[in-house]
Amino acid sequence: MTDCVIIPKRERGEPHLPPLGLLAVNPSDRSHFSALAQQHVLNRYFLFNAELYSNRQFFLAGPAVGAPMATLCLEKLIALGASRIILYGWCGSLTPSLSIGNVFAPAGLLSEEGTSTHYPCGSGPWDDSLQRRIIEILASQGQIVIQGPVWTTDAPYRETKEKVARYCEQGIMAVDMEYTALRTVAAFRRVQLAAVFLVSDELYHDSWQQGIGRKSFRQQSHRLLNELCTLLSRTDELI
Repeated sequence: MTDCVIIPKRERGEPHLPPLGLLAVNPSDRSHFSALAQQHVLNRYFLFNAELYSNRQFFLAGPAVGAPMATLCLEKLIALGASRIILYGWCGSLTPSLSIGNVFAPAGLLSEEGTSTHYPCGSGPWDDSLQRRIIEILASQGQIVIQGPVWTTDAPYRETKEKVARYCEQGIMAVDMEYTALRTVAAFRRVQLAAVFLVSDELYHDSWQQGIGRKSFRQQSHRLLNELCTLLSRTDELI
């Protein structure tokens, strides 16, 4: 393997993170971080242009929009001790079977981002045990989690009608900006990654339908983020 010039590592004064934590990539959820930190007694640390909170049980990091920034944050989190990471973000729907406000978990992927090509992963099996456990727990709490393939892109303003229709015909259900890159990095670094998305918009109509600007949608996102943090605070449930 080629030696890289810059190696992610823990610097002097940086925290030792617990293995388990949450990377919440969407900036709109950032306003909720301080309340969650207070609720779960999390200490605040520096993480690039994002925020990092942690106690002995779990960490909360973000936001980190797009594959390059999310990968930068994930690499640092792993260097600080993270090994079981849950990605929380928003995704767009490509199909009528997935609506705004639905909870979605990726099962299958299509990459149209440029970051993952820099990480040779080999052919080893992907460990999805954390993903399966998260879905099981959410389902036991009455949360319906829809699963299906996701398309990750660097260019949300180039999500053409032709692509949406074609990928929908291929069975791809959703689109985001980070997942395939983070999964590739997780495989390369041999850590576990799970993902939970809230559907924020629908791309399959004649015109774009979005819930992003709705107060009710933002409140739903904050509630789901809070549920995930509460779940992480009970680490015995994730063993």
